[in-house]
Amino acid sequence: MVQVLLEACVDSVESALAAQAGGAGRVELCADLLEGGITPSDGTVALACRELRIPVNVLIRPRGGDFCYSDVEFAVMAHDIQRAKELGAAGVVIGLLDPDGSVDAPRTRELMGLARPLSVTFHRAFDMARDPFAALETLIELGVERILTSGQEATALEGLDLLAELTARAGDRVIIMPGGGISERNIGKILAGCHPREVHASLRATREGRMTYRNTRCYMGGVLRPPEFTIAQTNPDRVRQLIAGLAE
Repeated sequence: MVQVLLEACVDSVESALAAQAGGAGRVELCADLLEGGITPSDGTVALACRELRIPVNVLIRPRGGDFCYSDVEFAVMAHDIQRAKELGAAGVVIGLLDPDGSVDAPRTRELMGLARPLSVTFHRAFDMARDPFAALETLIELGVERILTSGQEATALEGLDLLAELTARAGDRVIIMPGGGISERNIGKILAGCHPREVHASLRATREGRMTYRNTRCYMGGVLRPPEFTIAQTNPDRVRQLIAGLAE
């Protein structure tokens, strides 16, 4: 039986270390998961690559919102890929679409050229593609190593039928990596439904911050953001529990 690899989605070096302690096989390093993830700082990338023994894949996403980028944003992505290489990343995670919902193949190819020899994952921009099967074939032709997708639904569990079809069509040509709401409680259904080689999950829990003085009258990120005095961080026990489910 082939062991399914867990890629932990993390937004700090502390979360990355917690994921490694729990047994994750790789991390996707991001910032601002409340925004769906954007490119982390140079310091975060450098420290994660220095401290971790498992591969670190760096998200290259200059902002939140859609995946149709301006020339300036594209230039930022190119620069961030170069920096990720210099700082020791094992791979980069990208996703670019045209206004009509198709994969932006020319720009994806250009960024992949800059990234090599690092591995390249096409992220959940795939879930916003107009035709998932056309997008799949385009990405296979481009030569990405894996596609992160929830099956174009809010969660991978809801997108399980499409995930199964994508996995069957992909065969050995590219890894289809389910992600989106995957947890230790539903991993059995994910495995049974689409038989993935890799899965992607954040597995976070909140912890109390270290501040003893707390001004509760204001929020740094607005009222929709959780208070500053609780911190969401990858939980190694949750990682272990999910990995135990992968082995069943």
